[in-house]
Formats: sequence, structure tokens, C-alpha cells
Amino acid sequence: MKKSDIPIIKHIPDFLDYCEVEKGLSSKTQENYQRYLQKFINWLKGSEKEGLLPHELTADDIWAYRLYLSRYKNEKGRSLKKISQNYYLIALRAILGYFTAKDIVSLPADKITLPKALESEKTVKFLNLEQIERLLLAPNTKKPAGIRDRAILEALFSTGMRVAELAALNRDQFTNIKDKKDFELSIIGKGSYPRTVYFSERALSWIRKYSETRHDKEKALFIHFRAKKGVEGRLITRSIERIVKKYAILGGVPVFTTPHTIRHSYATDLLNQGVDIRTIQEFLGHRSITSTQIYTHVTNKRLRDVHRQFHSGKNLKE
Repeated sequence: MKKSDIPIIKHIPDFLDYCEVEKGLSSKTQENYQRYLQKFINWLKGSEKEGLLPHELTADDIWAYRLYLSRYKNEKGRSLKKISQNYYLIALRAILGYFTAKDIVSLPADKITLPKALESEKTVKFLNLEQIERLLLAPNTKKPAGIRDRAILEALFSTGMRVAELAALNRDQFTNIKDKKDFELSIIGKGSYPRTVYFSERALSWIRKYSETRHDKEKALFIHFRAKKGVEGRLITRSIERIVKKYAILGGVPVFTTPHTIRHSYATDLLNQGVDIRTIQEFLGHRSITSTQIYTHVTNKRLRDVHRQFHSGKNLKE
């Protein structure tokens, strides 16, 4: 059977393999594509177009699917945010790009234009330094778990690491930190791209204190203390997210706080200290400067106020 005679739905497994092998996308990105395309599958089935072939997909179908996304409500009656609708369309656009790459006749990917997300949905949520301080001081460091949690929070803010990158750290990466005031470490980040992260003196001191509480042979740097015998005790990303949420509540900082909020706070603080956007891109491990530019709006008001206060133009004769 020719590939052009295979329904769109049945192309999706091959598309995901293509994302892995030829595009080199991470397993997480593949999972996201699969999840977003599932809604398209549901729409096709609901529209009795389950057997739709690639070349049969029309601009009218795309419009009908966009209306479906716009009017969709979940079991709790909540609509999809504009930015979420974008993600579903991006996934659909990606599979159309796959058809083009494999010489399968279909609509061109650029026929799917993306609506502009609402400005409020683009806003980066971050903590100011006072809130960061409250968060860092929240753990009870008289207990081993509290020392571990303080080390986690300090490491997140010092390095701007993603939670998965932090969870993947191993003890043997920190064997030579005893007499160091700060420390730089090469890690493999999102998309399997290497970068260097930097641990401040205070973050490193808490990692040392935490390491001194460890009397086990676990490979992982951060572990939970109730692991079953014979089962790896490495903290998974969800566990670290729960830890951060716990101390956000105890520290009286906004409830939206997550490990990624700390990453946003790290980048925002660097911007406010005058670090240029290209350097921040390197710190965060963003492949594209576009990803980093979401932070620039944070400093816009501060720059406007500085300009208003110090620019000499206001003192010139009119």
C-alpha cells in the first residue's frame, strides 16, 4: 500500500519515530506531540473522518478543527487557553511537515497559522529576591530531610537548572568540592545538549552539608529517605516539584511557585543585575534566543523608570 493511501491517524507512529531518529527530538517532546495529536484524532473520529487520507485534509478541515479547539470544554467546563490551542496546532503543523519531508501529498504546514496568545498568558511568573529568600529559609535544617531540601532549593536558584536536570545529578559529580568556594559543572540538558552550570558558594556549602548526612551507597545526589531496600531512591521530578510547593506554602510565597518558577526567577534576577540576554541564553541552555526573550519584558518597566529619572533630555530648553 502506498503511504499516500494510509489514513492520517495511522501515520502518527511513523511521525513520532521520525521525530526521534531524524529530528533528534527528546522523548518528552515526542510525548507532547503524541498527546496533542490525540485531540486531533478525537476530532477526526467525532467528525466521522477517521479514515481521512493526508491529501484529503483541506483548509476547511483545519478551520473546523480550530473552531473545535476554540469551543472545547473539559469535564469541568473549562475552555482551552489560547496558548494551549497553539500547542495543538503546532503538533498538527509538525505532522504536515513530516508529510512534506516524506513526499506524501498534503496541505503545506504553513497553511496553519498560529493565533497570537493573550499577553497575560505569556507573562513569566517569577519571585523577587525577598520571596526567594523566604523560600530558601523555609526548610527545617535541623533535620536531614530539611538539609537536603535546602540544598535542592539553593541549587535550583544558583544554577537555573531545569528540574529534570537537577534530578539527574549524581554524587560522583561532586567528589571534589570540599575546599571550593564555587563550582562549575558540565551537564547534559534538554534535547541532549551539553552546557555548564554554576553553583554559588552558598549552594555548594549546602550540598556539602547534605552530603555529610549521607551514609548510603546510592548513586543519585538527591534521594528520598524512605526508599525500599533494593529500589533506587533517586528523587523524581514530581517529588522535587512537591518539595518546592511545600516550602512555597511554608515560606508564604505565591502558590504558583514551582522549580520552573525558580528558573524564571534566576533569569530575571540576572537581567535586573544587567547581564545581557545572550549570556542568559547560555546560562539557561536555550538553543534559540527567542526562548530567552520572554524574560525581557520583565525589565521593560524598570528601564522605562530609569530612563524617565536619569535621561537629561528633560532638562534641555524647549
